[in-house]
Amino acid sequence: MKKKLLTILSCPLCKGKLIYRSRDKELICEHDKLAYPVRNGVPILLNSDARVIDDQV
Repeated sequence: MKKKLLTILSCPLCKGKLIYRSRDKELICEHDKLAYPVRNGVPILLNSDARVIDDQV
């Protein structure tokens, strides 16, 4: 994931900052405790595709 792309992406729910976790290929919103998948280099920022994460980010 390109760093420039990360600077313009935000969580679709809270509009907060997203953190890229390359190991899992996910964008993490710490505020909403959601993980959005990145498939073939494309972030999927749909609430229906997000998964709930636990407190460890």
